[in-house]
Amino acid sequence: MHKISQNDIIIEYFKNNPNRDIPHPEIVDWAVNEFKKRTGKIFRDPDRQIRKLSQMGFLIKVAKGIYKYDPNFINKRELKDFTAKQKKQILERDGYKCVICGKGIKDVVELHVDHIKPKNFGGKASIENGQTLCSQHNFLKMNFKQTETGKKMFIRLYELAKSENNQHLIDFCTQILEVYEKNNINGHIIWNK
Repeated sequence: MHKISQNDIIIEYFKNNPNRDIPHPEIVDWAVNEFKKRTGKIFRDPDRQIRKLSQMGFLIKVAKGIYKYDPNFINKRELKDFTAKQKKQILERDGYKCVICGKGIKDVVELHVDHIKPKNFGGKASIENGQTLCSQHNFLKMNFKQTETGKKMFIRLYELAKSENNQHLIDFCTQILEVYEKNNINGHIIWNK
């Protein structure tokens, strides 16, 4: 008889629910209960198993805490880094400067070539999906979608403008953040007007 693993339990659930966005609590609750029922043991750290399956390319991370299993996707997924040649082309295109703050090698800033759409979200290692970021902005971006990073940046800028009573900048940020709301983009990131 095959001894069932924690991974087997998670994989079984996703395979039985293909092409459906599954919230984290739903899979965790089911996996913990099912593992206990079948083995009599406690499922330790299901979060780590789910993340690992996503990093391996078995699951698609749709958004924070939401995963999906697409049988076609796992066959096509490539988690590739940029080649040295691609990195050089992207750095040259961006003028060896961070596309967010404008600091570059002249400012003695460490530069990184970053995936605009992160690898974990299916982003490819292509020139079009590359951008130059300083180490600080690359760290801040982490694996957030580019739109999430942008919204957070404009919320911080909006707060700063309010504290400085800079009406021109308040109006500018308001217009941009209203576009996010109008298009229902990143509604989970709250903007307190």
